[in-house]
Amino acid sequence: MPFLRTDLWRSVIVHAPMQDIVARGALEGMPVTLLPDIGWMRFLADPFGFWREGRLFVFAEAYDYRDRHGVIDVLECDASFRVVARRTVLREPWHLSYPVVFEAKGRIWMLPEASRSGRLSLYEARRFPDEWQICPAFDFPAAAIDASPVFHQGRWWMFYTPPGPKAVRQSVLCAAYADDLMGPWQQHPANPIWSDRSGARPGGSPLVVGDTIVLPTQDCRGTYGAAIRFLHLRIDPECATCTPGHVIKPPAGLAPLSDGLHTVSAAGDVTLIDVKRVAIGPARHFLNMKRRVAEMLEDKNA
Repeated sequence: MPFLRTDLWRSVIVHAPMQDIVARGALEGMPVTLLPDIGWMRFLADPFGFWREGRLFVFAEAYDYRDRHGVIDVLECDASFRVVARRTVLREPWHLSYPVVFEAKGRIWMLPEASRSGRLSLYEARRFPDEWQICPAFDFPAAAIDASPVFHQGRWWMFYTPPGPKAVRQSVLCAAYADDLMGPWQQHPANPIWSDRSGARPGGSPLVVGDTIVLPTQDCRGTYGAAIRFLHLRIDPECATCTPGHVIKPPAGLAPLSDGLHTVSAAGDVTLIDVKRVAIGPARHFLNMKRRVAEMLEDKNA
């Protein structure tokens, strides 16, 4: 029964560059390192990596079913991919996830999913990796979901899913472009450039291969985040051509973490993914009820 199903995600380092996964069209047989399980009814999802001074910093959504509020954690990994530290680096009144971290203009930026705030906000690292500050100069024309930026052929591109009903959030891809990261951003005239539940919502970092952008997208057939489909895009400010590519499923060897896969992001010679297991039982609903009772008592005593 769907109401008894709870998605529990786990982040994973794949010891191969993303371009090898795109070319091969599968993850089976590739060596992996599982990042820590952070506890009962909690998970780390949407991992994005950034290398600095020989260490891999993995930024991920940290989610707890007790409060249903995502924050951004960083996991600091040494050269052997052993996690030496983990801490929360970004928390807002609204839910955060999908923390794309990248370098541009000689600075380090984070672009987390924050559609419940009503806007897309860009953060600059004031002290990497712990202190982040909203950049007021960045102005994007939509409260984009899972916004995925890439610099290609002399301009910035942003791929995203617009807010809307569940069907829209799982099946629509839009694009915008700008000459400068700060904007002004222009919506692509062909929006939505792709509509397909088998692969439209962004699911990781875009990869430039020649004159093509390879965008990981979420295959949401059957279940949310069932797999990743690589979408091959040729795009300019007037036209967009999208060609579906390989579907990447969770490796069977990671069972029981083989019920879904919804992020593939490049990090140099390694790739970050997340995989899920679906837990069956009433635990999530018990936590929801406990939280609501606590909120009612708080309101009553206010």
